[in-house]
Amino acid sequence: MDVPIQKKQFSKQKILLFGGGLAIIALIIFVILSTSGGSKLNVEKERISINTITNAIFQENIPVNGIVLPITTIYLDALEGGRVEEKFVEDGAIMKKGEPILRLSNTDLELSLINQETSVYNLLTQMQISQNAARQNTINRRNQFTDVENSLIEAKRIYNLNKRLYEKDAIGRQDFESSENNYNYQKERMELSKKVLSQDSVSTKQEFNQAQSSYIRTQSALKLMQKKVGDLVVRAPVDGQLTSLDAEIGQSKNKGERLGQIDVLSGFKVRVDIDEHYISRIYNGQTGTFTFNNKQFTLTIKKVFTQVTNGRFQVDMQFEGDVPEGIRRGQNLQIRVALSAEKEALLVSKGGFFQKTGGNWIFKVSEDGSSAYKVNIRLGSQNTEYYEVLDGLNPGDKVITSSYDSYGDTQELILK
Repeated sequence: MDVPIQKKQFSKQKILLFGGGLAIIALIIFVILSTSGGSKLNVEKERISINTITNAIFQENIPVNGIVLPITTIYLDALEGGRVEEKFVEDGAIMKKGEPILRLSNTDLELSLINQETSVYNLLTQMQISQNAARQNTINRRNQFTDVENSLIEAKRIYNLNKRLYEKDAIGRQDFESSENNYNYQKERMELSKKVLSQDSVSTKQEFNQAQSSYIRTQSALKLMQKKVGDLVVRAPVDGQLTSLDAEIGQSKNKGERLGQIDVLSGFKVRVDIDEHYISRIYNGQTGTFTFNNKQFTLTIKKVFTQVTNGRFQVDMQFEGDVPEGIRRGQNLQIRVALSAEKEALLVSKGGFFQKTGGNWIFKVSEDGSSAYKVNIRLGSQNTEYYEVLDGLNPGDKVITSSYDSYGDTQELILK
């Protein structure tokens, strides 16, 4: 007896066709949703940073690094070249002004000093000989002048006597004229002696002045040479600490070569490196602040070095008011340099969102806190903590400030 076979309601072929249709419909729906511009992404609140837009006092500043240095550093250079013969102190010693640090030897310089001293002594001897000769010559001329003066007096006496006798016809005319001629002769001798004596005085004075000038010049040259030899002993130019001493016994040093430095310990300054982008906005008198031992201190820019090296330039800053207790040379400080005056502004906290958006947009949290959506914004200046908001947000708005790297092109975030 034949058993009737019951016909299946869904065949295998129909099932495959139905499943394929559903897959196509799902694909179409996915494409529509992904290209409609309204993509969403679920985000856990615990993994993001949400901050509130505030209206507060704002000052533009930049973070920089500074290193503590002595207020003044005096470099020690070899004023004269030579061989290191003796070291009186070691690196790190506390020095008083004028104390010796090391001694150099220079045979050529020392020989030149001896020759210069010999020249001065020879010149001095010659001057003494010349002065003695001039003095003796003056004495002789004065003696001659005295003889002429005495002859004139005698000639005048005889002339006056013969004149009276001639007028009384007591003597002849020849005797009278002879005494008259002798008197006139002695007067001419007197005038000549006066001129000779006067010229001798002027000449002697000129010779003395020339010799004196030559002696002074030679003496000055000797003092200069003595100073050069004295400079072979290197001394501390100021009170301070000797650092970076580079000299060993027997080592040769050239003239002008760096030997070390003296750090003045009366105070400190801070040498700061700043990006060249800010070179037009940095000037003397600007201030910066830093925290040390939980206290805030202020620094003021005193000198700007405009030379740019590797994209950075340097400034020197000095402490305003108290210097932090315990601060040391070589210590690094984190400083905030103010670029503007304080003002009231709308502020958003700094965060990783800026790297993705460039400050052109941000995710703003909805009022009920369930989602966040893109809004266009415009930012202005910045400091180490905040950006200045110029447009797009209002006080009290909440925004996501953490990184957006994992959000892709998502237009809305669903906050859970």
